[in-house]
Formats: sequence, structure tokens, C-alpha cells
Amino acid sequence: MDDGRTPGTAARRPGLDQQALLLAAGLADLAVTTVGTAFGTVRGLLRRSDGAELAKEAERDLVARGRLVVDRYASPPPAHLEILARHSRYATATGTGADSDPDRRTGPASQTAPHRRSSAHG
Repeated sequence: MDDGRTPGTAARRPGLDQQALLLAAGLADLAVTTVGTAFGTVRGLLRRSDGAELAKEAERDLVARGRLVVDRYASPPPAHLEILARHSRYATATGTGADSDPDRRTGPASQTAPHRRSSAHG
């Protein structure tokens, strides 16, 4: 009796169907539980006497969260090379850059030859 399926397909097929059904049922149960919990929370909040104050606090919290999200994603990141160029120009203009102090120099020349100071002893 050949039904046109490859060997092993008949054995796997019901398992996959059953797994998909169980996943869908679990997802539906999770959704119903979540919605039920949310409705219970809302109902409890509506019964409180400080509902207006609670709503204002929730509004402030949502506005603060919204501001954080907008600041995080809407503003472009700083231009790092531009910031480095500004620091370099400032340091050069004020004389606080690495080139103004021989002890602070960095580069190939300062790394290969040791810096010698004349000593008073001789």
C-alpha cells in the first residue's frame, strides 16, 4: 500500500500538527490570561478613591518615558570627529595641547629617544 508519501512522513506529520496545535493553544491561553489580568488591574484602579491623582501620575510617567525614547532614537549621535577637532583647536589656541609641553609629547620621536635634562650636578 503506497500512498505516495516518502517513508517516515506519515509518522512525522501528526507530531508536527499536534505541536502546532499545542503552541497555538498555549499562546491563546497566555493572551487570555494576560488580558484577564489587565482587566482586573484596571478594574481595581477604577475603584480607588485617588484615581485622578493616579491618572496624572501615570500621565507624567508616560511623558517622561516618551521623552527618553525620543531623546534616545530621534536625535542624531554626536559627530565624534567634529568633537575631537574642536578639542584640538581649543587645546592649540590655549596652549594646553601636547605640543606645548615637551614632557607631554607623544609620538615616534619621543618614544625612541629618551628625554634628557641637564642636571645641575654635572
